[in-house]
Amino acid sequence: MKNNKKETAIFAGGCFWGVEYMMRKKADIESIEVGYTGGRADIVNPSYEEVCKGDTGFFEAVRIVFDPEKCSYRKLCKLFFEIHDPTQRGGQGPDMGEQYESVIFYTDESQRETALELVEELVENGYDVATALKEATVFYPAENYHQNYYRKKGSEPYCHSYTKRFRDEE
Repeated sequence: MKNNKKETAIFAGGCFWGVEYMMRKKADIESIEVGYTGGRADIVNPSYEEVCKGDTGFFEAVRIVFDPEKCSYRKLCKLFFEIHDPTQRGGQGPDMGEQYESVIFYTDESQRETALELVEELVENGYDVATALKEATVFYPAENYHQNYYRKKGSEPYCHSYTKRFRDEE
């Protein structure tokens, strides 16, 4: 009997448009949406303008729903590390500020362990990893005009591209 359990992964890696575009393009996922997570508890449903100010504690992030029988969490994490610069501190590319920092928001202990193993593997491969691991909190979807942004615009990300960082193929 097939398990139809869906899981959720949440990643912040700079501009959420680029992370969404690359994940949608390269991963076998059920759905993806951009939004905000990790911020101050006194701010509910923040706007893009509020998050861009950089003082809310929120990160631009993506929430991915996936079928682990089609695409493992490990594979998604590896892809995340390969579509942004996990060594950059203070933002990504030209997008600087805490809202653009690299973070994996784990939803359970298994996800945390998987992410930690991959960080350790990158360190062994010579990378000075800046990516933080944080427990997932409330995720607020971004405004509709941010969803599927690059597909709507007919363009590609300016600060996200694929760079192989792992030795094995999964």
